[in-house]
Amino acid sequence: MKGNNISTQNSPDALLERNILFEDNHIIVINKLPSQIVQGDKTGDRPLADLVKDYIKEKYDKPGEVFLGVVHRLDRPVSGAVLFARTSKSLTRLNSLIKNREIKKTYWAVVKNKPPKQADTVVDYLRRYEEKNKSFVVAENTKDSQKAVLSYTLIASSDNYYLLQIDLQTGRHHQIRAQLSAIGCPIKGDLKYGFPRSNSDGSIHLHARELSFIHPVTLVPILIIAGTPKDPVWDFFDNSIG
Repeated sequence: MKGNNISTQNSPDALLERNILFEDNHIIVINKLPSQIVQGDKTGDRPLADLVKDYIKEKYDKPGEVFLGVVHRLDRPVSGAVLFARTSKSLTRLNSLIKNREIKKTYWAVVKNKPPKQADTVVDYLRRYEEKNKSFVVAENTKDSQKAVLSYTLIASSDNYYLLQIDLQTGRHHQIRAQLSAIGCPIKGDLKYGFPRSNSDGSIHLHARELSFIHPVTLVPILIIAGTPKDPVWDFFDNSIG
């Protein structure tokens, strides 16, 4: 199921509906805007989860509280596919898939510097520092560190940037951002991890491109492809790949 590029205009309700990539009675997948938070935080901004609940409540005329389970999260400046569970049964099964690494996540990242290799698997140990909301690559035996593994492939380039496809094998805090920075390839717009300039809208050029998993109830294989946000850099790479 391929989604259109992220729509960024008109009312919040219409915007959310246009950015739905998949929906049935058990799950719903949204193409998240880079400005949105998945769950509430200290900013007090309205999270995507609440917008989805309102959408379900209105569409299906549901009185009272609507159940919605957050299966995984994306950082605020990151765009792309976010999976929610609409029932407790599907949430339990999806959490099991996550735990057993049976939900495959593929990302696109735009970086300024060419990576060391055309394709590689990067293995690091990351430690999260809560006070800085940042993860660092550290030595293997560092206290509280966790193993982090990703594979990347260089799939396109422009005069100024390189597009990497990232396949995550672990799910650590800021994993892609920290590991790419550590190999000299900070993501476009990501000041926190070493890119020299921010993007004007506060986004970074990291996009959750694909989700692949077995449906928790129907057991049918699901492939979700999320269109990228509309901006000149993403548009160039979309057009170059076809």
